[in-house]
Amino acid sequence: MEKRIGKRGEIYMSTTIQKWGNSLGIRIPSQIAERIAVSQGSEVDLVVSDDHTLIVIPKKKKPTLEDLLAQCKSDNRHDEIDFGVEGKELL
Repeated sequence: MEKRIGKRGEIYMSTTIQKWGNSLGIRIPSQIAERIAVSQGSEVDLVVSDDHTLIVIPKKKKPTLEDLLAQCKSDNRHDEIDFGVEGKELL
């Protein structure tokens, strides 16, 4: 597989389109997969421009509640804030 680096740091590699079931598949070389942060099971958007350029855009994975809660540590939690009484709420 031939690899070239462009003027702005782009990676150019050649690959072969192969049949995959009733579809066609393109293998993404590991160096490119690492650069765009995709792995097996990653979701991507495909965009085809008028000049037949194919653009692969990785979808950002939405964090789960467990992912978010795992980031909560005692050093990044704040104390409860008392805003006082506003209006006629029943306490």
